[in-house]
This record gives sequence, C-alpha cells and structure tokens, in this order.
Amino acid sequence: MTEDVLISVEGRIGRLSLNRPKAIHALNLAMCEAMIEALLAWRDDAAIEAVIIDHSEGRGFCAGGDIRMLAESGAKDGQEARAFFHTEYRLNHLLFTYAKPVVAFMDGITMGGGVGISQPAAYRVATEHTRFAMPETGIGLFPDVGGGWYLPRLEGRVGVFLALTGARLDGAECLALGLATHYLPSERLAEAKERIAAHPDRIGGILGELSVTAPPAAITGQIDKINRLFASDRYEDILAALERDGGEWAAKELDALHTKSPQTCKVALRQLREGAAMPDFAAEMAQEYAIGSRVVQMHDFLEGVRALIVDKDNSPKWDPPTAEAVTDAWIDAIFAPLPDNEKWTPLT
Repeated sequence: MTEDVLISVEGRIGRLSLNRPKAIHALNLAMCEAMIEALLAWRDDAAIEAVIIDHSEGRGFCAGGDIRMLAESGAKDGQEARAFFHTEYRLNHLLFTYAKPVVAFMDGITMGGGVGISQPAAYRVATEHTRFAMPETGIGLFPDVGGGWYLPRLEGRVGVFLALTGARLDGAECLALGLATHYLPSERLAEAKERIAAHPDRIGGILGELSVTAPPAAITGQIDKINRLFASDRYEDILAALERDGGEWAAKELDALHTKSPQTCKVALRQLREGAAMPDFAAEMAQEYAIGSRVVQMHDFLEGVRALIVDKDNSPKWDPPTAEAVTDAWIDAIFAPLPDNEKWTPLT
C-alpha cells in the first residue's frame, strides 16, 4: 500500500485522499493500483454506501499523471508508461461504471489525470479554488483519461476549445458547463464530508443545502465565438477562422494555439470527433490507450516535457512544425488499433 493515497472508512463511506502535495497530488502507478484495490473491496462491501475522492492538503486536487516518469519511459522503450496508462485507464473505467455514488471534491488544480478521476463521479464539487484544464496540447501528449468522451459532450464546441487551447476554467465555469454538479465555498467542505459519511443516502440534498450561488462564469460570454471559430474538425480551418476574425479574443486564442503541438491538436480533434460516437466508455479508453502507447514515445511529447518541465525554457520545437505538415497518414498511424495481445482491457 502506498502512502501517496490515504485510504479510510468513515461512517458509511470509503474515502480516497490523494497525498502527494509536493507533486500537486499527481498520480503514479502505485496510487492508481491502491485506489483500484480499495474501490473493488468497497464495491462488494454492504457497509460502504458511497465513496469520496479528495486530496489531503495543498492547492491542488490532482495535477495529472507523473509526466516526468512517462517521458523518461518514452525515451527508452515506453514499457513503464504503457503500464501506467493501462492501470490509470482501468481506474477511470472502474469509477465510470461504479455502482455506488462517488463524490469528487475538485478543490484546487484539477488537470489531466485529475479530470479522469473526477469526471466519472456522480457528484463533482467545485470551489473558489478550482482550476480545471486539459493542458496536454502544450506538452505534446493528448487529452486522455476519457477526454475523448467527456469533452465532445459539452455544449457546442466548448470541448474542442478546451482540448486545443488548454484553457483553464474556474469553479463557476465548471458549474456552468456541467463539469461540476455543485459549487461550495471551501470552508464548507469539511461539513459536507462529515454529513455525507453519516448520511450517504442524502448526498444530493446535503450538497444542495451547502451550495452557494457561483460567481458569473466568464466562458459563457464566449460560447458564441467558440462555436463559430472552433466549428471545424480540421485544425487548419480553425487557425484560418481565428486569423480572419481579427478580434482581440481570437488573436489571443490564435497566439495560444501557436505555442501548442500541431500533432497533438490534430490528434485531439479526431479523438473528440470519434469519441462523440463511441458506443461506450470502454471503447473510448481502448482507443485512447492505443494513442497513448504511441504518442508517449514520439518526438513532440519528449520535447514538450523537456521544454516545459525539465529545462523550463518554454520553447518546444515541435516536429512536424506546422498544422499542414501533420498529414492524415501521420494521424492514422497514431490511431491504428493495437494488436490483440497489446490492447487495453477493462477490469473483469
């Protein structure tokens, strides 16, 4: 058992508290394994009626996966990275299909892997500290952990916008878009958890009573622009639309996109288009695993991690360097199904 997740039973609930504050509670393999083990044990335990996922201390709920480990593995044979993705995606799928209610407290930075363990929850609590993003285009990865399922199911083209730009949302914006189900002030969270532990049959009512009116959600004022300028599934068209618009908002988003990996942006667009039509969450995770098992060993991911995390010079040299240079054949190769003996499978 790892100390990086605190696992406890409180009253009638099971509680998973992420406990890697120095790494903003980024997930590693041992954490995913420990959470799966606890969830499987609680699934068949009649005394446990619900599950809470939160974090122990600090400013983050969960900043994602252990990116540095993934890059070091990708630079070798990618084996360790694939083992991590395989287990993490099993955790995501287990939560998505879990028979008991799960409450995720997104009280802080919720990115990448943090999105993957909070979005499957029936109750998703945002606060004034919530900072939600899928920032993978900036490091050459892709919006995984079910991003291809959740993002295309948001209003209009908002999911595409979030996937491409890595835009950060606050708690009020999460509530407005349906990424959160409730908005609570952080000082009420302890009371909420205590009351849920005593009355897991009343989760919705308890969160409703402790909720407050969220501040205005800035993104709602941009949805018309997002729907118009991010309308295409072709990355070149989106760049051209932003260029043509000439407005201040469009110029800012265009500048942001020019810092992103063109390969990842094209992967994300196809992933969201296909994810919208996936028959179930397991099919989505199988496809994301095929993508991840390849992308983790490719130039853009290794270069993105070097530029943003290792050397911190923030000037990655993407290759292919432009949207036009990323061909359909290049993307097809990333999306090709894996051989049967390498495919991702959910827990039985």
